[in-house]
Amino acid sequence: MQASYTFSTRLGRWPCHPSSSATFALMPHLARLLHLADSALPTGSFAYSYGLESSITFGLVKTETEFRSYLYSFLQQAMGFEIPFVTSAAQATDGDLPTLLTEYDAQLLTPALHRASLTQGKNWLKLLDTFYPEAELAELGRALARQLLPAHFVPLFGLSLGKTGFSLADIQATYLHLALRDQLSAAIRLGFIGPMAGHLLQHDFYAIFESLLDSADIRPYTQATRCTLLLDVAQIFHDDIYSRLFQN
Repeated sequence: MQASYTFSTRLGRWPCHPSSSATFALMPHLARLLHLADSALPTGSFAYSYGLESSITFGLVKTETEFRSYLYSFLQQAMGFEIPFVTSAAQATDGDLPTLLTEYDAQLLTPALHRASLTQGKNWLKLLDTFYPEAELAELGRALARQLLPAHFVPLFGLSLGKTGFSLADIQATYLHLALRDQLSAAIRLGFIGPMAGHLLQHDFYAIFESLLDSADIRPYTQATRCTLLLDVAQIFHDDIYSRLFQN
């Protein structure tokens, strides 16, 4: 028999039943997705600028117009490199995973990005396991550790959300949202742009990344490409910044 509890309030006594998987499944889909996209989730993304801090420090981005161009290039690279891995991982079988993870690992040439990706991947997997224990993501993490496979954030993002029942379109859009949000959050924290201007820019860029998704020819991860060489160079030199706010 399922236990029930009663809370007393000024309006009377209200029964409260423990949540079950059936009850949880009735939660609005959008609310669950918004929760996973919440910047307050402790995945560690607030510690990384993904090259924005070094791009500003070394003068690659000096004006708001240049920042808009930078964001567009950043999203283009996400479409060409990260989204193929996210998409392939969301559809991957257990047999596909080792090759996919090692391929992604081999393409992360910047040490700071490599470290950040592994940290975020482990945090993300641990966090989602607390939300969706039925997906057995903790066991997945242990299996990766046993096989010495790199637990990178991007492929594990796609894999975990695929295992928890989100659609491919939702997974792709949510990843781009996180990428855009983190860049604008970093710009605000660096004092490069104000909060109001930053959120207006985020609103404007939703139309851009929707257009990118609608027109994209998303290829398998074996054909993923990096296209922003200056951003890669800026990320490599991030450790040379004398006083820095972010880890990359």
